Amino acid sequence: MMTLLDTLAKHAEPIPLKQLAAETGLHPSTAHRILGAMTSRGFVERVDAGVYRLGIRLLQLGNVVKSRISVRETAVSAMQKLHLATGESVNLGMRDGDDIVYVERTSSGRSAVRVVHIVGARAPLHTTATGKLFLAEESAERVADYARRTGLPPSTSSSITTIPALEKELERVRRHAVAYDMDEVENGVRCIASGIRDDSGELVAGLSLSTPADRFNPDWAPLVLETAEEISATLGYVKPDSLGRSVPPGRR
Repeated sequence: MMTLLDTLAKHAEPIPLKQLAAETGLHPSTAHRILGAMTSRGFVERVDAGVYRLGIRLLQLGNVVKSRISVRETAVSAMQKLHLATGESVNLGMRDGDDIVYVERTSSGRSAVRVVHIVGARAPLHTTATGKLFLAEESAERVADYARRTGLPPSTSSSITTIPALEKELERVRRHAVAYDMDEVENGVRCIASGIRDDSGELVAGLSLSTPADRFNPDWAPLVLETAEEISATLGYVKPDSLGRSVPPGRR
């Protein structure tokens, strides 16, 4: 049953029984019997004789699951795993207007990371690694609007304060799907962040790893990205392939 559902999900158009049997390795009579049971419960719809597609019941169940998912609750387990792997503080931030608000944190217990990485604290988008993820989603015009609206105030001498510098930084974020804060919010504190997306592909949060500058390790970037992708997958996000097609988990 699960194999049939996965196979049906790979195709945008209805699929004939013969093709389903061939792709799943099931005997046609076995596939037909299972499809009949799923059709009777609405999990599969038979559109023509021997031609099938996913049924409306799956959408109903999916909406139930989606309504029960909290980004914060979903992220905690993966955040703790990343914390154990690195020994550093891991933060979950969400956008609120022109700021990032930190909604969850795992503390390293040995870190001097303070200030913005306290749960409930806020920081400007352009100075934070997570904030840059959200700005990278915007058009050049909207980034310029943000810059004019806020004035790009610096938090430290390392903060970005001009539109050209910000645009250059955001282009790097778009290219690598990872953002950095290099002493830009607080002197001596650096962060690596990657985005968390929901089932619609919308960026809903950022996962960041915060370290004192003397312990900063850029080699952690792939691990941060992998953890953010793991959380996104749990929220229902399906990463597109190089041609823009959605790729089910396990086939990336």
